[in-house]
Amino acid sequence: QVQLVESGGGLVQAGDSLRLSCAASGRTFSTYSISWFRQAPGKEREFVAALSWFAGTTIYSNAVKGRFTISRDNAKATAWLQMNSLRPEDTAFYYCAATVVVQPPTTPSSYYYWGQGTQVTVSS
Repeated sequence: QVQLVESGGGLVQAGDSLRLSCAASGRTFSTYSISWFRQAPGKEREFVAALSWFAGTTIYSNAVKGRFTISRDNAKATAWLQMNSLRPEDTAFYYCAATVVVQPPTTPSSYYYWGQGTQVTVSS
């Protein structure tokens, strides 16, 4: 098993940047694919970005492509989501998730482990 803890959320203005962190513990971090999801009140949890084992594959949703970057450092057992050019519609609770599937899926039901999330609020 792996335990995940998110941090780095906050309140920012449109156009600003934030960097979310996902610290992992437990089973060897490098053997898990890592993804970020987000969920706004009253909406479904949506896929944001994913990174496979050893940073071999990245996937981004169309909503964030070109603005967000997912990365990881296996030695530090940490993944990040760099969010640039933030928009009010990016406001949501952000979660990191891990799965043993080599090629990261984009559906929440495919993930075994979840962090508790961190709030990101973007004002206009």
